[in-house]
Amino acid sequence: MYMFISPWLVGFLVFALYPILSSLYYSFTDYDIIHPPKFIGLANYMEMFHNELFWKSVTVTLRYTLVSVPIQLLLGLGFALLLHQTIPLRGFFRTAMYFPSMVSGVAMSLLWYWIFNPQIGLFNYMLSWFGIHGPSWLMNPDTALYALIIMSFWTAGSGMILFLAGLQGVPASLIEAANLDGAGRFRIFLNITLPMISPVLLFQLIMGLIDSFQVFTQAFVMTQGGPNYSTWFYVYNLYTSAFKEYRAGYSSALAWVLLIVVMIFTAIIMKLSNRYVHYEGGGRR
Repeated sequence: MYMFISPWLVGFLVFALYPILSSLYYSFTDYDIIHPPKFIGLANYMEMFHNELFWKSVTVTLRYTLVSVPIQLLLGLGFALLLHQTIPLRGFFRTAMYFPSMVSGVAMSLLWYWIFNPQIGLFNYMLSWFGIHGPSWLMNPDTALYALIIMSFWTAGSGMILFLAGLQGVPASLIEAANLDGAGRFRIFLNITLPMISPVLLFQLIMGLIDSFQVFTQAFVMTQGGPNYSTWFYVYNLYTSAFKEYRAGYSSALAWVLLIVVMIFTAIIMKLSNRYVHYEGGGRR
């Protein structure tokens, strides 16, 4: 048996476990990649919490998360409810909604970079139809972050697919019984559909939270963390520390703090979900 799993086991030990443990060790060292690491204890972690750019990256990432994740969940659920109905060309619209999620992050960022162009961009051109003079989205510290939030809605189709799967798992007998009892659409959605798809909603919330904490490509390609650090995301700060300042030890400490924060948020959501998430045949967990 071990002979058959040995390729995976070797790959896991060499390419997963060893880098993880190495980064943990480096987080306690002063390491510039070129010279041997020098153990400095908790100095990297102490410096982190006194670093202005660290707190700036935390603020930017949290603002992005608090706005982007709830709206993406609502958009995904809304599109799923719409395309769950029997409408003409339903399969085409489902594919069209999901297709943008298949575009790579770099290609998507380059596309939206031109969409947000203040002179020839499509976004400002559409705003001009309503007599609105669009701003310089990516060049203005007040709008750059919101431009990236708007861009994140481009991938709402991936959430739509998962919500569609959840909606198709709602027993039709429950909805028929509610209709016979005179329940309206809103009450059916609130008391039957939403509880039945709550595990999907929980999964999407956790994955959306994790993804939003790891935003990097958009900032790297479109804004380089600017203007005036308005898109200085946490992972972009980590990347800058590691590959521009060559502070591998400090960036490893940043990575471990991110891991701990994600674990804490996930644990809190899972704990709160015990009261609101319903599992078929098992009630609440």
